Amino acid sequence: MFFARRLLMMVALVLLAGCDDVMDDLTPSGEDKRPEVVFGSVGAQVGQIAPDFTLDDTLYTPYTLSTELGGARAVVLYFNMWCPICDTHANHMRQHIVPDFPTVRFFLVDYVSGSVPLSRSNQVASGYTDFTVLVPTSDSFTKRYQATMGSTVVIDAGGRIVRMNEDYLDGNKLRATLEALP
Repeated sequence: MFFARRLLMMVALVLLAGCDDVMDDLTPSGEDKRPEVVFGSVGAQVGQIAPDFTLDDTLYTPYTLSTELGGARAVVLYFNMWCPICDTHANHMRQHIVPDFPTVRFFLVDYVSGSVPLSRSNQVASGYTDFTVLVPTSDSFTKRYQATMGSTVVIDAGGRIVRMNEDYLDGNKLRATLEALP
Protein backbone atom coordinates (compact mmCIF):
# COMPACT_ATOMS: atom_id res chain seq x y z
CA MET A 1 0.00 0.00 0.00
CA PHE A 2 2.84 2.39 0.89
CA PHE A 3 4.49 1.70 -2.48
CA ALA A 4 1.24 2.36 -4.37
CA ARG A 5 0.73 5.71 -2.63
CA ARG A 6 4.30 6.75 -3.28
CA LEU A 7 4.02 5.71 -6.95
CA LEU A 8 0.75 7.64 -7.31
CA MET A 9 2.34 10.76 -5.80
CA MET A 10 5.33 10.49 -8.14
CA VAL A 11 3.08 10.08 -11.19
CA ALA A 12 0.96 13.08 -10.11
CA LEU A 13 4.10 15.16 -9.59
CA VAL A 14 5.44 14.25 -13.04
CA LEU A 15 2.09 15.04 -14.67
CA LEU A 16 1.80 18.39 -12.91
CA ALA A 17 5.38 19.32 -13.71
CA GLY A 18 4.63 18.59 -17.36
CA CYS A 19 1.79 21.08 -17.42
CA ASP A 20 3.41 24.29 -18.55
CA ASP A 21 0.65 26.64 -17.35
CA VAL A 22 0.49 25.17 -13.84
CA MET A 23 3.72 26.80 -12.74
CA ASP A 24 2.68 30.32 -13.90
CA ASP A 25 0.85 31.06 -10.66
CA LEU A 26 3.96 30.39 -8.59
CA THR A 27 5.88 33.27 -10.15
CA PRO A 28 3.44 36.07 -11.01
CA SER A 29 4.73 38.77 -13.29
CA GLY A 30 2.74 41.68 -11.87
CA GLU A 31 1.85 42.56 -15.47
CA ASP A 32 -1.66 43.93 -16.04
CA LYS A 33 -3.35 41.39 -18.31
CA ARG A 34 -6.66 43.20 -18.65
CA PRO A 35 -7.67 44.26 -22.17
CA GLU A 36 -6.54 47.67 -23.37
CA VAL A 37 -8.98 50.40 -22.33
CA VAL A 38 -10.50 52.55 -25.05
CA PHE A 39 -10.97 55.88 -23.27
CA GLY A 40 -14.44 57.32 -23.73
CA SER A 41 -16.04 53.97 -24.47
CA VAL A 42 -18.68 52.54 -22.14
CA GLY A 43 -17.34 49.90 -19.79
CA ALA A 44 -16.18 49.01 -16.32
CA GLN A 45 -12.51 49.99 -16.48
CA VAL A 46 -10.84 53.15 -15.24
CA GLY A 47 -11.07 55.77 -18.00
CA GLN A 48 -14.26 54.37 -19.49
CA ILE A 49 -17.74 55.88 -19.22
CA ALA A 50 -19.65 54.07 -16.47
CA PRO A 51 -22.67 52.12 -17.70
CA ASP A 52 -25.82 54.02 -16.75
CA PHE A 53 -28.21 52.23 -14.43
CA THR A 54 -31.38 52.67 -12.44
CA LEU A 55 -31.68 50.80 -9.14
CA ASP A 56 -34.16 51.04 -6.31
CA ASP A 57 -32.99 51.83 -2.82
CA THR A 58 -34.33 50.07 0.26
CA LEU A 59 -37.38 52.36 0.28
CA TYR A 60 -38.18 51.58 -3.39
CA THR A 61 -36.96 54.99 -4.56
CA PRO A 62 -35.32 54.66 -7.99
CA TYR A 63 -31.86 56.16 -8.48
CA THR A 64 -30.37 56.66 -11.95
CA LEU A 65 -26.62 57.20 -12.26
CA SER A 66 -26.89 59.92 -14.93
CA THR A 67 -29.42 61.84 -12.83
CA GLU A 68 -27.29 61.61 -9.69
CA LEU A 69 -24.24 62.85 -11.59
CA GLY A 70 -26.19 65.90 -12.76
CA GLY A 71 -25.93 67.58 -9.39
CA ALA A 72 -22.74 66.07 -7.98
CA ARG A 73 -18.97 66.22 -8.40
CA ALA A 74 -18.92 62.42 -8.33
CA VAL A 75 -20.75 59.26 -7.34
CA VAL A 76 -19.12 56.66 -5.11
CA LEU A 77 -20.44 53.10 -5.13
CA TYR A 78 -19.32 50.85 -2.27
CA PHE A 79 -20.23 47.19 -2.79
CA ASN A 80 -21.36 45.84 0.56
CA MET A 81 -22.40 42.41 1.79
CA TRP A 82 -23.09 43.29 5.45
CA CYS A 83 -20.09 41.36 6.77
CA PRO A 84 -17.86 42.71 9.58
CA ILE A 85 -15.21 43.91 7.12
CA CYS A 86 -17.75 45.76 4.96
CA ASP A 87 -19.29 47.21 8.11
CA THR A 88 -15.93 48.52 9.30
CA HIS A 89 -15.17 50.10 5.93
CA ALA A 90 -18.65 51.56 5.44
CA ASN A 91 -18.68 52.97 8.95
CA HIS A 92 -15.26 54.56 8.43
CA MET A 93 -16.48 56.02 5.13
CA ARG A 94 -19.62 57.36 6.80
CA GLN A 95 -17.69 58.99 9.66
CA HIS A 96 -14.47 60.17 8.00
CA ILE A 97 -15.03 60.55 4.24
CA VAL A 98 -18.68 61.43 3.56
CA PRO A 99 -18.75 64.58 5.78
CA ASP A 100 -15.72 66.03 3.97
CA PHE A 101 -17.28 65.71 0.50
CA PRO A 102 -20.83 67.13 0.58
CA THR A 103 -21.02 67.45 -3.22
CA VAL A 104 -20.26 63.76 -3.78
CA ARG A 105 -23.09 61.19 -3.73
CA PHE A 106 -22.24 58.05 -1.75
CA PHE A 107 -24.17 54.81 -2.16
CA LEU A 108 -23.80 51.41 -0.57
CA VAL A 109 -24.65 48.68 -3.06
CA ASP A 110 -26.11 45.58 -1.41
CA TYR A 111 -25.25 43.07 -4.08
CA VAL A 112 -25.95 39.92 -2.02
CA SER A 113 -29.45 40.29 -0.55
CA GLY A 114 -31.20 40.14 -3.92
CA SER A 115 -34.44 41.76 -2.78
CA VAL A 116 -35.46 45.14 -1.42
CA PRO A 117 -37.16 43.79 1.75
CA LEU A 118 -34.16 41.64 2.71
CA SER A 119 -31.75 44.46 1.97
CA ARG A 120 -33.84 46.88 4.07
CA SER A 121 -33.80 44.41 6.93
CA ASN A 122 -30.00 44.11 6.71
CA GLN A 123 -29.64 47.89 6.44
CA VAL A 124 -31.71 48.51 9.57
CA ALA A 125 -30.06 45.69 11.54
CA SER A 126 -26.61 47.02 10.63
CA GLY A 127 -27.46 50.62 11.56
CA TYR A 128 -27.23 52.21 8.11
CA THR A 129 -30.65 53.86 7.82
CA ASP A 130 -28.87 57.19 7.24
CA PHE A 131 -27.07 55.81 4.16
CA THR A 132 -28.69 55.24 0.76
CA VAL A 133 -28.44 51.55 -0.08
CA LEU A 134 -29.03 50.52 -3.69
CA VAL A 135 -30.39 47.04 -4.32
CA PRO A 136 -29.62 45.16 -7.54
CA THR A 137 -32.18 42.36 -7.78
CA SER A 138 -30.13 40.39 -10.31
CA ASP A 139 -26.41 39.82 -10.77
CA SER A 140 -26.26 41.70 -14.09
CA PHE A 141 -25.43 45.00 -12.35
CA THR A 142 -22.57 43.46 -10.37
CA LYS A 143 -21.24 41.73 -13.48
CA ARG A 144 -21.48 44.96 -15.47
CA TYR A 145 -19.31 46.72 -12.90
CA GLN A 146 -17.12 43.66 -12.21
CA ALA A 147 -17.42 44.37 -8.50
CA THR A 148 -17.21 42.19 -5.42
CA MET A 149 -17.12 42.64 -1.66
CA GLY A 150 -15.53 45.92 -0.69
CA SER A 151 -15.13 47.26 -4.22
CA THR A 152 -15.19 51.03 -4.32
CA VAL A 153 -16.06 52.69 -7.63
CA VAL A 154 -15.63 56.45 -8.14
CA ILE A 155 -17.43 58.00 -11.12
CA ASP A 156 -16.73 61.67 -11.90
CA ALA A 157 -19.34 64.26 -12.96
CA GLY A 158 -18.71 63.44 -16.62
CA GLY A 159 -19.61 59.79 -16.02
CA ARG A 160 -16.02 58.55 -16.29
CA ILE A 161 -14.73 55.91 -13.89
CA VAL A 162 -11.72 57.42 -12.14
CA ARG A 163 -11.09 54.63 -9.62
CA MET A 164 -12.41 51.09 -9.77
CA ASN A 165 -12.32 47.91 -7.73
CA GLU A 166 -9.98 49.20 -5.10
CA ASP A 167 -10.51 47.66 -1.70
CA TYR A 168 -11.49 50.46 0.67
CA LEU A 169 -8.92 49.63 3.40
CA ASP A 170 -8.34 52.88 5.31
CA GLY A 171 -9.96 55.27 2.83
CA ASN A 172 -6.72 57.04 1.86
CA LYS A 173 -6.99 56.14 -1.85
CA LEU A 174 -10.64 57.17 -1.91
CA ARG A 175 -9.89 60.47 -0.19
CA ALA A 176 -7.00 61.22 -2.59
CA THR A 177 -9.20 60.40 -5.59
CA LEU A 178 -12.03 62.65 -4.38
CA GLU A 179 -9.66 65.50 -3.54
CA ALA A 180 -8.21 65.33 -7.06
CA LEU A 181 -11.62 65.77 -8.71
CA PRO A 182 -12.18 69.09 -10.51
